[in-house]
Amino acid sequence: MRCFLCPIKCGADRKKECGYCGEKEDIRIAKYYLHTFEEPPICGGNGSGTVFFCGCSLKCEFCQNYALSRSQTGKVVSPEELAAIFKELENAGACNINLVTPTHFVSNIAKAFEIYKPEIPVVYNTHSFESQKTLEISRGFTDVYLADMKFFSPSISERYTGKSNYFEVASKAIEFMVNEKPLVFSADGQMKSGVIIRHLVMPSCLNDTRNIIEWFSERIGDKAYFSLMAQYTPFVESKDHKELNRKITKGEYDRAFDALLSAGIKNYFIQELRSADESFIPKWDF
Repeated sequence: MRCFLCPIKCGADRKKECGYCGEKEDIRIAKYYLHTFEEPPICGGNGSGTVFFCGCSLKCEFCQNYALSRSQTGKVVSPEELAAIFKELENAGACNINLVTPTHFVSNIAKAFEIYKPEIPVVYNTHSFESQKTLEISRGFTDVYLADMKFFSPSISERYTGKSNYFEVASKAIEFMVNEKPLVFSADGQMKSGVIIRHLVMPSCLNDTRNIIEWFSERIGDKAYFSLMAQYTPFVESKDHKELNRKITKGEYDRAFDALLSAGIKNYFIQELRSADESFIPKWDF
């Protein structure tokens, strides 16, 4: 069967060959563990039971999980083995199951949840470059969407991902998520249902950040949370895009936060600039 799961619609026969995502049909993961560096309602207590999937259908040039997104690491697991991982994380005290970049494995992940559905919430952690097909599948097992909104400008998304239609696709996907999952919290403040929209402030892209904040204020409002992220960290020197070779400044982040407040957004999370450090990036096990 040809693969049309993501908006690229590469049509690869992933039983035999890798798709645009860099992966065949079999699930591959690079790590799973209790992760404590997500937003507070996601990783409170013992941490989020996070599973990192290999490959990616977006392929940002500046990816902070580059070896993962480019399929340079990882091991194959069956749906049965993945279901056992969910149970192991749940038994270890995870407050949820957190699926990082699951898009291109969504059908087999759904099979894993048919084998074992944890009693804790399931988080779909995505770049938001999602097709209607993957969203329809994901809503069958997802309680919380942790969704990026990376770019507003077609020229910027083209520059850093080769995809000028990122905002067009991602904005529709996020509105689907918000309509599907209303905000619900447990008594101890953990998110049981809902959407957190993440935006990573990028060097020299403050106008794009302002446009995303305005979009969120007008289209989403208090139906979701906005997470303004300061953790951009350059890993490999870019020869083509030299502006990516530095972290953001305090002034850039302060102006982004001012824009957030000026837009009247009340449901938000912010980061400290010290989060822009390689020590916060996972080391891959497989």
